[in-house]
Amino acid sequence: AAMAARVSVLPSRRCLFDDPVRIRVAGLQPLQAVTLRAGLVDESGELFQAHALYRAGSSGELDLSRSPALGGSYLGVEPMGLLWALQSKTPYKRLAKRNVLTPFCVDLEVYEGHGDMSRLLGKCTNERWFLGEGVKRISVREGRLRATLFLPPGPGPFPGLIDLYGSGGGLIEYRASLLASRGFVTLALAYMSFEDIPAMPEVLELSYFEEAVNFLRKQQQVKDTGIGVLGLSKGGDLALSMATFLPGIKAAVSISGSSFNSFIPLKGDGFTLPVHPYDLGRMKISDESELVDFSDVLDDHTDPATWNCRIPLERSLAKFLFLSGLDDMNWKSDLYCQDAVQRLQQHGREVEFYSYSGAGHLLEPPYLPLCKVSIHRVLGMLVHWGGQWREHAKAQEDAWRRIQAFFWQHL
Repeated sequence: AAMAARVSVLPSRRCLFDDPVRIRVAGLQPLQAVTLRAGLVDESGELFQAHALYRAGSSGELDLSRSPALGGSYLGVEPMGLLWALQSKTPYKRLAKRNVLTPFCVDLEVYEGHGDMSRLLGKCTNERWFLGEGVKRISVREGRLRATLFLPPGPGPFPGLIDLYGSGGGLIEYRASLLASRGFVTLALAYMSFEDIPAMPEVLELSYFEEAVNFLRKQQQVKDTGIGVLGLSKGGDLALSMATFLPGIKAAVSISGSSFNSFIPLKGDGFTLPVHPYDLGRMKISDESELVDFSDVLDDHTDPATWNCRIPLERSLAKFLFLSGLDDMNWKSDLYCQDAVQRLQQHGREVEFYSYSGAGHLLEPPYLPLCKVSIHRVLGMLVHWGGQWREHAKAQEDAWRRIQAFFWQHL
């Protein structure tokens, strides 16, 4: 049967994952009560869903950029709420893209009424891509490098970025592919728990990261004015170490990181940065859910006994941007960021710093829903990342704009 209502996604049903869209419904009865539902099946077959109750306008139209949700997964005017509120039926699942060559397809459905959702009135599918038109994905296995290179279309030259994820390891590509879609040559770099790289290396070699910088600098499409590096969590302190110890890094972004070396010694040329002292006995494990809270495992970072683990970033000529969530339940990232910022400011260095109330540890590209708890892939434990749904979603949108603006400015 013909659908009673038309659901449209503007400007197009195909877009990049970080693109906001306008969701509209036409052909409803005036002031009709309806339920909108979004569904997304990830690559492992896990279903993520969100729903919201709406009332059509007097002309039988609904525009999510103007109409408030009256209940459901969120409340109020939230044009992208159906995306950022997506949640899996199975607890503790994190929505992440493994294969960036395929899109996530979000099914948008509108049902009659605010109750049983038995009568479907209309639907459409929003294809959300991680790879823009013409962006090339090149697997890199050169020397020790385990990485993926993303090249924007055209001769460039483009600014070059190295993208690092955290201690969960693996080769994570979706943020790098989106950055390439926005005009950066981006190298997603694995450094733990991938192929022949052990899950917990005894030491990380600075020369490995230098190899990555040299590889990126010799790409024809990369501007020769210096490289940027972006890191989340453990990747954050590595980004700062690269900016401090390696020539050619012009700008570094640390998301939920710290300015001391964490968990694995970093071996440079003629020196080793030791690990900031920690005690896993200070992990707090909640009885009923086996959830692990890591935030107290580190010794006091203000104690001079720990200062030999600090990254001497005040020696760096790079520009720095620090981002942290005030509801990070995994790492005292805001405290550690403030410490770094103070040290840089005392040495007259330029630094940008934004902390977001209600945001958790995993600040991801926008519209990826909050993941409060998930299995840490290396530790095999359920880890509490923190964050409040709406605030975290807003923080991700803002942080993403700031990261790109920062790299455009300094590269």
